[in-house]
Amino acid sequence: MPQMSRQDPLIEHHTVDYVPLAERHGKARDLFTLWFSTNIAPLPIVTGAMVAQVFHLNLMWGLLAIALGHLLGGIVIALASAQGPRMGIPQMVQSRGQFGRYGALLIVFFAALIYIGFFISNIVLAGKSIVGIVPSVPVPASILIGALSATAIGVIGYRFIHTLNRIGTWVMGSALLAGFVYIFAHDLPADFLTRGGFNTAGWLATVSLGVIWQISFSPYTSDYSRYLPADIGITRPFIATYLGATLGTILSFAFGLVAALATPEGTEAMVAVKQATGALGPILMVLFLLNIISHNALNLYGAVLSIITSIQTFASRWTPGIKVRVALSGVILAGCCVVALGASADFIGQFIGLILALLLVLVPWASINLIDFYLIKRGVYDIASIFQADGGVYGRFNLHAIVAYFIGIIVQLPFANTSLYVGPWANLVEGADLSWLVGLVVTCPLYYCLATRGQAQKVRAVKLGYTD
Repeated sequence: MPQMSRQDPLIEHHTVDYVPLAERHGKARDLFTLWFSTNIAPLPIVTGAMVAQVFHLNLMWGLLAIALGHLLGGIVIALASAQGPRMGIPQMVQSRGQFGRYGALLIVFFAALIYIGFFISNIVLAGKSIVGIVPSVPVPASILIGALSATAIGVIGYRFIHTLNRIGTWVMGSALLAGFVYIFAHDLPADFLTRGGFNTAGWLATVSLGVIWQISFSPYTSDYSRYLPADIGITRPFIATYLGATLGTILSFAFGLVAALATPEGTEAMVAVKQATGALGPILMVLFLLNIISHNALNLYGAVLSIITSIQTFASRWTPGIKVRVALSGVILAGCCVVALGASADFIGQFIGLILALLLVLVPWASINLIDFYLIKRGVYDIASIFQADGGVYGRFNLHAIVAYFIGIIVQLPFANTSLYVGPWANLVEGADLSWLVGLVVTCPLYYCLATRGQAQKVRAVKLGYTD
């Protein structure tokens, strides 16, 4: 296994280009710590509190729905992550092998928009967290501190991100477990086990939320596994990513649910965490702030790679390096800070609602990505073609993938229940957005049939002498 030498630069020098085998390093367990630590943060904790506060489930049914949703959705993120060592390129660049060189631009655009949206939301959240810890710091200064810190981590890149999350796994994991111990070691409300109950709508909504949460990470998972040795296989990266992503989120969602049930009904989620954890509360708030910043570096890193991928689509001979990544990070930072500083009080809620609506476009992409990699091409791609100006063997557009992709979006719309659009069948199960399920069920077999039929036609054409 290739080892990193002392001469290797601290700042990552690759962007969207292929990582040569001689530069591969790391172990599969690095993926566990990355995704475990990343998901121990305020946002999943607040979302977990919603299980009791919004969906009105009790502890038992809430925990069951949380676990099932993330265990199902985790399959998607783990399968996407396992592609990285085999391909050695970022996830969005790989999409050229499925959609064609120019056909992949649409999903790359949506991915960049989602990353930037989450980056803005998280720097606002980080700013508010800093003010909550040190009230004397002005809000604008707090936002800038959070933004600059995340940008510095994102600029340094892959290796530093993994290092921080290895440390974060032990620190954040221990802190969360200490929080659980503190809550259960003290008196709990009389209705702790009985508050809420079971309702079909709330239970399905919680399961769906877990599935969507995991799928939302899939467009950039192989960005953090592409440096692993190519001979590491599929199984080990899959297991490491699956366990890290699911355990981290299940623990965070469960902690939010427990904190909500351990405090008076109607208590705001993070206030509930402070109240339920007593003396540990201030320590947890500081750690959560650090984790917001660390996690937000992933959003910036993904946004930069997506934008570079878009530009490089029209400049096949261009291989951007450190300077381009640093400059683009600065541009994104400046633009996002302007938006964040002018944000309204309810900005985070509104913006997350917008971004979650855009996740409608990720479900058919994830379906096509996994079907193509595991069932159609079986992990064998022509990397040189992916970087050729005409798309090489993948062409400029792959109509089979594009048709399946748009149909996958369209069939979700009647069932969509988002802040931007509510479909006529959105309340088929009240409160539960099941559009993702329709998208998966339709897109997977549709793309498989179109792709395999296309391959069969090419084989027949070759046999009949119609093509070279």
